[in-house]
Amino acid sequence: MIGLTLGRYFSARFLRMIMAVFLTIFGIVYIIDFVELLRRAGDQPGVSAGVIALLSLLRVPSASEQLMPFCVLCGTMAAFLDLTRKLELLVARAVGVSVWGFLVPPVLIAALIGIASVGLFNPISALMKHHADGLEAQIFGLNGKPGAGAGLWVRQNNVDGQAILKADKVDDGGALLTSVTAYVYDRAGNFEGEVQAQTATLLPGVWRLDHARILTPGEESLEAGVYLLATDLLAEQVVQGVIAPESVPFWELPTVRGQTETAGFDSTAYRLQFQTLLARPLLFIAMVLIAAAFSLRFFRFGGIAKMIGGGVGAGFVLYIATKVVGDLGSAGLLSAPVAAWSPAIVGGMLGALALLHQEDG
Repeated sequence: MIGLTLGRYFSARFLRMIMAVFLTIFGIVYIIDFVELLRRAGDQPGVSAGVIALLSLLRVPSASEQLMPFCVLCGTMAAFLDLTRKLELLVARAVGVSVWGFLVPPVLIAALIGIASVGLFNPISALMKHHADGLEAQIFGLNGKPGAGAGLWVRQNNVDGQAILKADKVDDGGALLTSVTAYVYDRAGNFEGEVQAQTATLLPGVWRLDHARILTPGEESLEAGVYLLATDLLAEQVVQGVIAPESVPFWELPTVRGQTETAGFDSTAYRLQFQTLLARPLLFIAMVLIAAAFSLRFFRFGGIAKMIGGGVGAGFVLYIATKVVGDLGSAGLLSAPVAAWSPAIVGGMLGALALLHQEDG
C-alpha cells in the first residue's frame, strides 16, 4: 500500500490538476456564454454589458457543473501522464507500490470532490441559476424568449376536481398570471368548461380570475367580473412548472418533489436529479479508473497521443451513456435509481476490468 507521505504528495498533485482543468473550462464557458448573451441583448434597450456579465456569471456555475466528470477525467489523465513523464510512478513501482496503491489518492480525491460538488457547489450553483433565470426573464421575456407563445402551464387538483391553467406571463413569484385560460374538469375527469380571463391572482385557497369569460359546452358564453377557482397551490408551486430540476438545490430536492406530487405534477425529473447527484461521487471514481486505464503507459513505449485520445473517447462515451440513460429515466422507461446509478457502476467496473487486464493479466 502507498505510504502517508507519498499519498499526500500524489493527492495534492491530482487535486491541483483537476482544479486547473475545471477553472480553465469555467473560464472558457464564461467567455462563450458572455459573448452569446451580448449578441442576444443587442436589440434590448437599456441592457448594459455589466448586467450581461452578471447574468453570465450566474449561469456559468450550473453549466460547468455538468462538465465536472470531464474535468475529473482530463485532470486525472494529465496528472498520471505528468507523473509518468517524470518517472515518479516508475519509482513508486520500484519501491513496491502497485497500481492499486497509487490509485488510492486519486480515487479519494474524486470521491471528496464528488461529495463537495453535491453538498456545497450544487446548492450554490442552483441558487445562482435560479436568480439567473429570473434576471433572464426580465431581460429577454418568459423562458428567455420575447413574446414566447408557449407560456406557462399549471395543472392542479382540488376538492372540485382538476383544472389546467395556461398563462402568457407570470409575475409576483407565481401569484399573478396574465392572459389566463383555465380548463376545468369535475372530480370524475369530465370536462366542464373553459374560463378566459385577463388576470388571475392567487389568494389563500382560491384563484381570482378578473374580467372572466366562461365557455360551457352546449351553452352560450357568459361574462363575469370575477370568477373564483378553488386551488391548493402555493405561489412557489406555480412557478415550479418553469423551474428546471437543475435550479433546485440538492438539499431541497426531496421537499420540492413532495410538493410537486401533492400539487398533481409529475415529479420524475426531480427524483432523477436527486439520484443523479447521489451517484456523482461514484461517477467521478469511474472517470478516475477510466483515466488510469489509458494513462499508465510508459512514454518510451510510444503511442501517447493514441492513448490520450482513447481515454477522452472512453470518457465521452460514458458521459453520453449517462445522458441517454437519464433520458430513458425521464421518460419513465427506467426507474430513477437505475437510470442514475447504472452508468457509474458499469463505467467503474469496465475501468477496473481494464486495469486488471493491464496490470495483473
